[in-house]
Amino acid sequence: MNQQIRNIMTQNVATVTDTQSIQEAAAIMSQKNIGSLPVVDHTGQMVGMITDRDITLRSTAQGENAQTPVSQVMTAQQIVQADPGMDAQQAAQLMAQQQVRRLPVVENGQIVGMVALGDLATDNQKDGADQALSTISAPSAPQK
Repeated sequence: MNQQIRNIMTQNVATVTDTQSIQEAAAIMSQKNIGSLPVVDHTGQMVGMITDRDITLRSTAQGENAQTPVSQVMTAQQIVQADPGMDAQQAAQLMAQQQVRRLPVVENGQIVGMVALGDLATDNQKDGADQALSTISAPSAPQK
């Protein structure tokens, strides 16, 4: 039987608000040894995601100030999310389709967990994780 995401997700997820600086976001990532953070507004509703890559390419490479608000660098549209009731196979398929390695788990607009490809790589979910990794790692456009 396939496990629900709620049983394998990481709980107590670190977040950042959309008004905090990218320097603060980077410091949280460094402290927690993670590469992405869900972005929430003042009510706790998830409004985006920010990654270490976002900070590098959308701010540092553009000469932005370290005090630039997260809202100017984050990905805010079409955030791929999981529901805690989703099963692990569905999550693996979603990750493969969207070519993402981490899924925020959202319930009623609130972040309740995070599931990573590594979370799916348990004995019971190994086939789905292997398939997802293969698809995620494939180039999105043919190489010439």
